Amino acid sequence: MPLRGWIEKHYPEPNIYRWVGLLLEGISAAVLFFLMALTCCDVIGRYVFNNSINGAFEITQTGLAIMVFAQMPVITWRGGHVVVDLLDSMLGYRIVKILGLFSVFIVSTSFYFLAVRIYELAGRSLRRGEVTEYLHIPTGYLTQYIAIMSWVTAACMLSYGAYRIIKEKPVVQSVGE
Repeated sequence: MPLRGWIEKHYPEPNIYRWVGLLLEGISAAVLFFLMALTCCDVIGRYVFNNSINGAFEITQTGLAIMVFAQMPVITWRGGHVVVDLLDSMLGYRIVKILGLFSVFIVSTSFYFLAVRIYELAGRSLRRGEVTEYLHIPTGYLTQYIAIMSWVTAACMLSYGAYRIIKEKPVVQSVGE
């Protein structure tokens, strides 16, 4: 299968969302691979050479934050969060769609204001010169990344999340699916 066909199959989103999703999942995959290699080297160093990698814990924490917040916009706009739909069959298609649009507004607004507060905390962290304990990595830059990815999540949810709910066809499910 050519690369373009693979991308179209695995990234059904329209236009720029396809490429944003590919980029963000590529970042997550690269970080996950790096964390896997780091963990393997750390374990081998600890048990074979009796010396672990200095700061591996801090690098792992940073990598996990990068990976999680790179995936957040993709999971949010695809509706990949846990959903409880006990009342959907009783409320009807139109009410469920209205509630879905309302939840898009609530989620995107929440992410926006959360990002504003996180960005303020990042600025304070940078002004104070806060760094990690062993490697002395400034924590403010990672916090700014978290705020920016929260803004990206809010924008993607408001635009493509709403589009997905509006264009979604009704799905009939039976009990147990």
